[in-house]
Amino acid sequence: MFSVTPNGPNRVDIEFSGKLDSNDMKAALDELVTKTEGIENGRMLYRVGDFKLPTLGAIAIEFSRLPSMFGLIKKFDRCAVLADQDWIKKISEIEGALIPGLEIKGFSPDEEEAAEAWLAGE
Repeated sequence: MFSVTPNGPNRVDIEFSGKLDSNDMKAALDELVTKTEGIENGRMLYRVGDFKLPTLGAIAIEFSRLPSMFGLIKKFDRCAVLADQDWIKKISEIEGALIPGLEIKGFSPDEEEAAEAWLAGE
């Protein structure tokens, strides 16, 4: 399951759980691109549920879309990742360190209030 919900003029909330195949990945990336049109200096709240590695076909779709994904990433300044798994939070923060202009911070699901405050710059 992958869903993108606009939450104000410069924010989207993403929920992900399960396993994506190539069709799911294509639909997810299309939805992400469509629902982030017009965003500048954006914020993203990313809720990761029961994570399963995507299929090889899904990974191929993601790699084929990397150029457009880099453009999409530039729309965002901050991303809070809510996940139970510590390794997902750590990898997210490492990813943020590697992407200029994007700060990513991991939180546990019970820290949603702190994630919201951090996204708001408090």
